[in-house]
Parts: sequence; C-alpha cells; structure tokens
Amino acid sequence: MNQDRRDRLRDAAIAVLAEAGGRGLTHRAVDAAAEVPTGTAKNYFPTRDALLRAVAERCLEQYRAVSAALAGAGPGPADADQLAALLAGLLRNTAGPGRPRVLAMLELQAEGARRPWLAALLDPIAAGDFAAYTHLLRAAGLPSGPDRAGALTLALHGAVPHLLAGAPATLAAAGLDDLDLFARRLVASVCSGTGPA
Repeated sequence: MNQDRRDRLRDAAIAVLAEAGGRGLTHRAVDAAAEVPTGTAKNYFPTRDALLRAVAERCLEQYRAVSAALAGAGPGPADADQLAALLAGLLRNTAGPGRPRVLAMLELQAEGARRPWLAALLDPIAAGDFAAYTHLLRAAGLPSGPDRAGALTLALHGAVPHLLAGAPATLAAAGLDDLDLFARRLVASVCSGTGPA
C-alpha cells in the first residue's frame, strides 16, 4: 500500500478524532478530511478498531519524534528557570499547534478504558513522559527521584484538559492563565521540601 497515502489518512483520522470525538471517527469522515475517494480509509483500515489502532500508532510516532527532537537539542535545561521555560513552551504547544494531536490522544485514552489492547498501545506514551521528566529534572540539576518526576508529570497531564477546554475561570483558578508563572511555581513546588530526591 502507498505509505504516503496511509500517513495522510492517519493524519486525517487524528484531525477527525480531535474535531468530532470518538463517535465522529468514521471511515467516511476520514476520507472527507483526507480528500480521497470514498472507501479509501476502509481499504487501508477495514474496521473501526483498525482505524483506532492506526491513529494510536501515528500518535506514538509523533510522540517519539518530539522526544527525539528534545533529546537532540543539547544536554537539556541548565537550571530551574530553563526547565520552567521549556515546560511553559510545551503547555503553549498543547493549547496551540499541538491541540489536535493532544485532543486525539485524550479521545484514544477514553477509548482505551474500554479496549485493553488500545490502552496497551498508548502505554509507552504516558510511561515515556515519566522518564523524560526525570531526565529534564536531572539535567537542570534538580532533585529527580521517581516521586518528584511523577508529581511533575501528573501535574502537567492534569493541566492539559483544562488548557484544551479554555474555560477562563478554571484557567485562572489553576494558575493556567499565566503559563510562565504556572511553570515556575510547578518546578519550585516539585523541587522544594524534604521528600525523597
């Protein structure tokens, strides 16, 4: 099969899932979004589960590409300020250019709660974040034990749905209306105290 067309269909499926949610992910909708003849998506991905698998695999590919780009950008943040700036940038991307992919991931996670095989496909993405944030804390010269890396990862994951929804009162209450300040406070909170390093 044509790999370029397959990737085009997978990217279109991400866009459909982000825009229309799980119920809107149909072969016909993917065909329309990819601007290909009706039946093309079904030819590549015969069932809805095959379509979900294709989206999950594409999201995993994109996640690995982002991770590789971060790893290749040098030794990482040199201190807490640089780490906070990096985290604020990641959160801005979530609410901006990365929004479709992140929305699709949230939809896939909801589907994964009912489909163990899908949850298993998504597992490396979430698990990879814990390792990535451990590395970033360590690079910045900050305490980087599993408790702190876990707290940082879960706090960032918890912020994502609120950023995507964009409700002003919630953003203000969570401190997400100022992402630079939120990231600085998060790093300070995670790295303060006398808990396990």
